Amino acid sequence: MTTTQDFVHVFESATALDAPTLLLLHGTGADEHDLLPLGRALAPGAALLSPRGKVDENGMNRWFRRLREGVFDVDDLIARTAELAAFVEAATATYDLDPKRIVVSGFSNGANTGAGLLLLHPGLVAGAALFAGGAPLQGREPAPVDLSGTRVFLGNGVADPITTIDQARLLAAQLGERGAKVRTEEHPGGHQLPPQTVARAQEWFERSDF
Repeated sequence: MTTTQDFVHVFESATALDAPTLLLLHGTGADEHDLLPLGRALAPGAALLSPRGKVDENGMNRWFRRLREGVFDVDDLIARTAELAAFVEAATATYDLDPKRIVVSGFSNGANTGAGLLLLHPGLVAGAALFAGGAPLQGREPAPVDLSGTRVFLGNGVADPITTIDQARLLAAQLGERGAKVRTEEHPGGHQLPPQTVARAQEWFERSDF
């Protein structure tokens, strides 16, 4: 059985009353501390749950294996996402979190993993703010799950050479077709998270009332 000890992680308790929890998923080469400032910016006062990916790619932390740049090991992604989902459930019990008020936020590899949580484990999180991520299952069609009531913000660069804008738009379509309420924010840059996109995500989070 998966426990909170199965992932190296940081947990910060909420500092505001009736605050949600942000599940923070870092990008390739980062760790559990990387997205804490983003979490504090997106939802001031929220609880922060930030684990570290278990895959080691030439010394860089990742959430799942890839065959080469831009090509995922989809079977590994499915297995690793299931393990992460079990960790989230364990952390929900350990830290006494409201399971209906968990929002996942990730960048790049973490965004792909967050998208995997949405499509493969519907109902685990209430929403998502994902940056520089795309369709996680690549050539496979996700199951027809029900994501009604799930709110998602997607921030992507139209010139991103790693996660192409086509993959980002495909993810938006897959989520929307399954009932999620999706907001897309496209910026002119590449594989990055510019301040204006963070500002749009902050506004979206405030209006979403998680």
